[in-house]
Amino acid sequence: MQFTNDELKQKIIELKNKLSVTVVAHFYQRDEVFEMGDITGDSLELAMRTRDDDAEFVVFCGVAFMGQSVKVLSPNKRVVMPKLACCAMAKMIDSIYYDESVKFLEENGISKENILPITYINSNADVKAKVGEMGGMVCTSSNAKKIITTALGEGKKILFVPDRCLGQNIANQMGLKSMVIGHGGDPKEADIICYDGFCSVHQLFTLEDIAFYRKKYPGILIATHPECDPAICEASDFVGSTSQLIKFIKELPEEQKVAVGTEFNMVNRLRPTNTFVLSSTKPECPTMNETTLEDLYLTLKAIDEGSPINEIEVDETTQKWAKIALERMLAL
Repeated sequence: MQFTNDELKQKIIELKNKLSVTVVAHFYQRDEVFEMGDITGDSLELAMRTRDDDAEFVVFCGVAFMGQSVKVLSPNKRVVMPKLACCAMAKMIDSIYYDESVKFLEENGISKENILPITYINSNADVKAKVGEMGGMVCTSSNAKKIITTALGEGKKILFVPDRCLGQNIANQMGLKSMVIGHGGDPKEADIICYDGFCSVHQLFTLEDIAFYRKKYPGILIATHPECDPAICEASDFVGSTSQLIKFIKELPEEQKVAVGTEFNMVNRLRPTNTFVLSSTKPECPTMNETTLEDLYLTLKAIDEGSPINEIEVDETTQKWAKIALERMLAL
C-alpha cells in the first residue's frame, strides 16, 4: 500500500511517540526527512548531542560514517540508519589506501614517527582508527584550523586525509605549504601533505559562477564551504563550515544578497529571499538524498516489530582507536 507524505509523517510521529527512539537528521537531508528530526545539525554536532540522549535507539538520517561516529562515541547505543548511504569522499579512502599514503611518505624520507595524521570527520571508522593508533586525531571543517595549529606544535609533518581541498584551504589560511599526493612535489618541503580525496558536490562551483553573480548583482556576497576548490574559496567573501555558513547568513541584513556554495537542501532552507545557490546546476548530494520518508517509516516499523534493520556495528579494536582519535579532538 502506498502512503502519501502526509500519511507517512503521521505514522512516523506515532511510532516516535510509542518507541524509545531519537531521530537525528543531517542538514543535507531532504526537507521532509529533515522535518522529522528530533535532533538536527552537522555530523559532529549530531554525534555529540546523541551521547546525552536517553533513547535506546538512534535513528540516523545521513550517511554511513556519521552513524559510525555515533556508535564509536556511544558504543552502548543501538544505532540504525534508514539508508546505509555512503559518502563518496569517505569511500575514496580506506585503511589500505591510508597505509599506502604513510608508505609514500616513508619512501620520500619522512619516518613514520615524524608523521602526525589528521582525518576529516568525513571518513569511515577504519580510517579514524588508523589515525588514532598513529597518535593522530579527527577534525571538522569548523575546527580544522585549530586542530592543525595544535598538531604543528609537535613539529611533525601532517598527513591530512581524505579531503585535499579542506587541507589546502586551511594551509592557505595559515600561510603554510601544502601538497597533494599524486600531484607532484616533495613532501619534505610541505607542512601539510594531503590525500587526493574530495567532495564531488563541492567541486560543482566554479569561478565562472562567482563572476556571473558578481556581475548580475553588484555588491552580492559569496559564501562557500572549505570543501570547495581553493581557487573558489580564495575568490569568496566568507568561507565556513555548514554551521558557520548558517550563522553568517542568518546574521546578514535582509536586503543583502548572498550566493552560497554548498549543498542545495541546506541552502534552500536558509532564508526566503536574497539567497542564491552558487551553481548553474543543482548541487544536491546524491547519497544524502537517498533517505526517504518511507525509509524512515520502515526503519521505525522494524524497531516496533522487534527486528531492527541497518544496525551499525563497529568491531572492538576499530571502536577503541577511532574513539581515541575523536576524543583527542573533543579534548581541544
